[in-house]
Amino acid sequence: MKKMIVLMLLVILAWSGIWISNKWVQTTEYTIASEELPAAFNGATIVQVSDLHNATFGKDQSSLIKKVAAANPDVIFLTGDLIDSNRYDLEASLVLVDALVEMSKVYYVTGNHEVASNNIEEITAALRKRDVVVLEDEQVEWEKGQSSIQLAGINDPLTEPKIHGDEATQESLEHAQLTDNFTLLLAHRPEYFPIYAEAGVDVVFSGHAHGGQIRIPGLGGLVAPGQGWFPKVTEGIFEKDQSKMVVSRGLGNSTFPVRIFNLPEIVVVTLKKE
Repeated sequence: MKKMIVLMLLVILAWSGIWISNKWVQTTEYTIASEELPAAFNGATIVQVSDLHNATFGKDQSSLIKKVAAANPDVIFLTGDLIDSNRYDLEASLVLVDALVEMSKVYYVTGNHEVASNNIEEITAALRKRDVVVLEDEQVEWEKGQSSIQLAGINDPLTEPKIHGDEATQESLEHAQLTDNFTLLLAHRPEYFPIYAEAGVDVVFSGHAHGGQIRIPGLGGLVAPGQGWFPKVTEGIFEKDQSKMVVSRGLGNSTFPVRIFNLPEIVVVTLKKE
C-alpha cells in the first residue's frame, strides 16, 4: 500500500512538473543599451512573442494576453511559427493576435512552420486584415517624434528550398535594402546570427530553438532545430561585433510534444540610450 502511495505521489509530482514546464508562462526582461539609439527611443519597450505553435494558455489565451498587457509594450514582435504545420489551426492563433493588436502595433515574420503548412497566403492575409505589419524581406520606419529607427524582417529560408539556408538568408537581407539607421531585425532562426551581424544589424529578435526543448540544469538545452544536440544558442542575449541578438525560448511545442525544465516565455526588451 505504501509503495502504491509513493508511486502515485511520484506520478502526480512528475505530471505537475510537466504541466508547469508547458503552461506557466514566464516574462523574461532584458535591457539593451546602445550609443547609436536615438534619444527619443530611450525607454521604449518591445514584447517578443515567438513559436506559439497553436499552444493555448488559459481560456481564449487569457493568461498569455495578461502577461503581454502587463508589459505595456510600445510594439510587439511576432517572430515566426505562430501556427504549427502538424496541427494547423489558424483561428486558434488569431485569438491571440486579435488581443495583441488592441495593445500596440504588431510586426510579424514567418517561421519554418508557416512555410511548411503551405498556407502562407492565408496566414499573412488574415494578419494584414488585422493591421499586423507583415515584414517579408523588407524594412519600415518606427517613428517617435522627429526620430526614427528601422524595423526589418526577413522570410524564413525554407521559403527558398532550392538554395542553402545561409544563401537564402543573405539574399533576404539584400532584398530588405537595409539603411544605416539603427536597425531592429525580426528573423526566426538564431543560427544565422553571423550573417545578421555581417549585415550591420544592431539588434536581432529570433526564436526557433525552443530553449533546447529539454533543459538540463547546469548544461542548458538538449537539442534545437538547425543546431543539433547541445545547442549553444537557445535563450538570452548574444553578441557579435556591433550586433546583439535576443533569442526567445518561445511558447509552444512541435514534433516533440513537451518541454522539460523549460518554461514558455514572452520576452520584454527595454531600449536604452547610452
